[in-house]
Amino acid sequence: MKVNEFLNEVLAAAKAAGIDPAEVYYHGGDSFNVSALDGEISDYKVASSCGVSLRGMFGGKMGSASTEAFDADAVRQLIDGVKESATLLETDEQDEIFAGEERYPTIEKEESDVATTSAEAKIEKCLKLEALAKAADPRIVRVPSALVASSSSEVILRNSYGLNLQDSGSYFFSYTSLVAKDGASTAVNGKVAVSSRFDGIDPEKIAADAAKETLSQLHASPVPTGEYRVIFRYDAMQSLLQTFWGVFSAENAQQNLSLFAGKEGENVAADVVTIVDDPLMKGGLATSAFDGEGSASRTKKVVDSGKLTTLLHDRKTARKQGVSSTGNAARVGGRIMVAPTNLYIAAGEKSLDELMADVGNGVVITELAGLHAGANPSSGDFSLLSKGYTIENGKRGRAVEQITVAGNFYQLLKSICAVGSDLTFEGSSIGSPSVDAGTLKISG
Repeated sequence: MKVNEFLNEVLAAAKAAGIDPAEVYYHGGDSFNVSALDGEISDYKVASSCGVSLRGMFGGKMGSASTEAFDADAVRQLIDGVKESATLLETDEQDEIFAGEERYPTIEKEESDVATTSAEAKIEKCLKLEALAKAADPRIVRVPSALVASSSSEVILRNSYGLNLQDSGSYFFSYTSLVAKDGASTAVNGKVAVSSRFDGIDPEKIAADAAKETLSQLHASPVPTGEYRVIFRYDAMQSLLQTFWGVFSAENAQQNLSLFAGKEGENVAADVVTIVDDPLMKGGLATSAFDGEGSASRTKKVVDSGKLTTLLHDRKTARKQGVSSTGNAARVGGRIMVAPTNLYIAAGEKSLDELMADVGNGVVITELAGLHAGANPSSGDFSLLSKGYTIENGKRGRAVEQITVAGNFYQLLKSICAVGSDLTFEGSSIGSPSVDAGTLKISG
């Protein structure tokens, strides 16, 4: 059974079974991955996935069910599943099917050529990437990973009120990791690239950037334990924001998992800090005209010059707080939860070199490890193994590794002295520029 036919049949069957209102949500996608090792293809995967979830009111309660099949039996299973889950539901929380908005924003998306790019072309580019990475410098001794991938996805949201929304997206992804050796010193690093266009995946640039980053970490050593002025480079700050974005979730705040609960309108960061959630961003990996509940997407400043202007809401958290949804409902395994879209710290005016010149002496952190074990997303505390380099008299100094940087994300937001101009989204819908984070404890 075709997707549209199946969705219409599910809605009709739901109404006939007394499930009203009802909503169907379809998500499907195709993926392609190819990896190279030692001049040969080491891994090749092509996959497709799809699923449908049904939500609806039955007996005054909301039920839900999901399936990956598209036949008459699946329709019956969805109906039975919604009835059963609604009957068993014990929560007093009110839920709803959203009828939809009067209008939705027009999205300017970058044109993608994923559908017209052959597997042969992707294989050729992958082999080229590995060869270029290996030949980048005599000190490159291994290329353990060279990958080219593509992904396409489609979402359809339809309900018994007549709402019918559809969105799709496609992009290419590439990554390589290198091992460099010079005498007794070994360094490992890599680089990632994402583009909606195949020609946006540049193997020469990826290999060169990966080699530069890896070679720069040769002969790294710790710094003595102490307090240092710290700059988190764009990629390290991006990692922190990816780990701690949940502090801006109204869902977390209402569950006492964020210290920003009830802090709207208060200063929670330095006045140089503005944090934006922009689902309308051209080229963003999370760009869409609507969220997982059908609320219209809109750009909002979560933090505006240090002031917390809003938390991120879906319709349930918004009802609890007496505000409007911010359009941040996401579907994860059939569950609706709050999630960011294209979330980033707004760029400042100074380059990384200018930030270092202002700091004078300190440490630039370029890589953070152990984020799952060494960071507490609720309290904001972190203690993370790090790499980077020293700042000496305002200039880049020697490479640094085997250090641990410790602090608290809530306090870090307040301590930021300056924000760089190098806003980057490195393989993610969450991005950041480099930031001068003030003084932090480093253990060497």
